[in-house]
Amino acid sequence: MGELAVTVTSQPDAAELAQIGDNLASFNESDVGPAGRQAIAVLVHAEGALVAGLSGYTAWGWLYVQWLWIAEAQRGQGLAGRMLAEAEAEARRRGCHGAYIDTFNPQALRAYQKAGYTVFGTLADFPPGRSRSFLSKPLT
Repeated sequence: MGELAVTVTSQPDAAELAQIGDNLASFNESDVGPAGRQAIAVLVHAEGALVAGLSGYTAWGWLYVQWLWIAEAQRGQGLAGRMLAEAEAEARRRGCHGAYIDTFNPQALRAYQKAGYTVFGTLADFPPGRSRSFLSKPLT
């Protein structure tokens, strides 16, 4: 195989990143079965402009909410809960039995807990001065 060359970069090649992802997905599929990964998004518009959104995916029977954003003017109106409910309903239609999300924002943490999510782990000082909370919710 020859000598190995290890490179650290902040600007990885897109094709190499795709190769890493494809190879890991292939390994995981052979190890635990197909993920059935599908993207999911919930979009909220007002007068044609995007004012809130949720993005993530479903895989292996779980909904993962990667991003949830609400414009400043729309906050405090229950949109987080509404978007989560829409994503959870779609995840159930896809056969999912659970959902998970993470945050280091105290307001978001309260909103997720209000929506029925419970903390199953935390990382202190991520970012410094905050804790990142990992939450889950059964969908069955």
